[in-house]
Amino acid sequence: MPPLRDTSRSGDCPLIGLVLGDPGGIGPELIAKLLAEPATQESGHTVLVADPWLWEEGQRVAGTRLDLPAVESFAEARGHSTPVLMPIDSISREETRYGEANAAGGRSARQALTQCLDAAVRGDIDGICFGPLNKYAMKLGGMNYEDELGFFADYLGVDEYTCEFNTFGSIWTSRISSHIPLKDAPSYVTRERILKATRLTDKSLRLAGVVDPRIAVAAFNPHGGESGTCGREEIDTIAPAVEKAQAEGLTVSGPHPADTLFLKVRDGEYDAVVTMFHDQGQIAIKLLGFHEGVTVHGGLPIPITTPAHGTAYDIASSGKANLRPTHNAFKLACQMAASTRFSR
Repeated sequence: MPPLRDTSRSGDCPLIGLVLGDPGGIGPELIAKLLAEPATQESGHTVLVADPWLWEEGQRVAGTRLDLPAVESFAEARGHSTPVLMPIDSISREETRYGEANAAGGRSARQALTQCLDAAVRGDIDGICFGPLNKYAMKLGGMNYEDELGFFADYLGVDEYTCEFNTFGSIWTSRISSHIPLKDAPSYVTRERILKATRLTDKSLRLAGVVDPRIAVAAFNPHGGESGTCGREEIDTIAPAVEKAQAEGLTVSGPHPADTLFLKVRDGEYDAVVTMFHDQGQIAIKLLGFHEGVTVHGGLPIPITTPAHGTAYDIASSGKANLRPTHNAFKLACQMAASTRFSR
């Protein structure tokens, strides 16, 4: 794909594309609740890419009522000071099954996201926030990647390092490996990947408004390797990567034993942690802030965010979905989009 067009002169506010996520999950309800918030309506420059009937269904479940003006193009959407709807035809009511991962739902989510990615390439939008997806449904629907980040990166022509961040409040985590079997995690513990993850963490936090990010790098082995008695990754790989990052001027330290590191993070000693595999950071951050968490797809030319939880099929259509993570994801997308546009 071609490089993204610079839109930093095309108005004062970024335009955020909103996507409902998996039709059978809680995404439509969450986006309906988000757009019903006065603060979201007042933020303006937001375009919902969705099937009109599914948007109405999301509002029915959420118990909200908001009539969005329909637009035919993203350029038209940028001219509105309140949220608008770009209608698509991605799934029928008959194909939709609440509480179920299926190919139709995966295709629907992928179609809406693809339309937003195309708009990003053209420079028509500046960020994307989407309701929760189901990776199995996405794969049934034709996504041939381990996760949506791989899909985004390939579609946007990104061949540099990317990673998922999870964040709530002032705490961020990144990881050098993500949705892979745990038996493969050791092969990802390399100096290059740790250094790239650390650089990207520093850059992303600055876009989110952190002036001088304090980054901790986790150890891989129990107790930080116990001076080599429990493994040498800390000595041979992680510590040299940290030293290189420090030489580049980053505020980074480690390797820190992972079983105690998040106590220090909780107490405010660090802004972010670079972890060595998925659950090393995910268990800690979801325990600390599951009802606040946001996933940021890092390393892409525009910010793409989503709530850190899943599709919650068990409560789909119940009206019980917690808005807070989606609210936080949208707010962060807006903040990072503004920073990205004006830093180009």
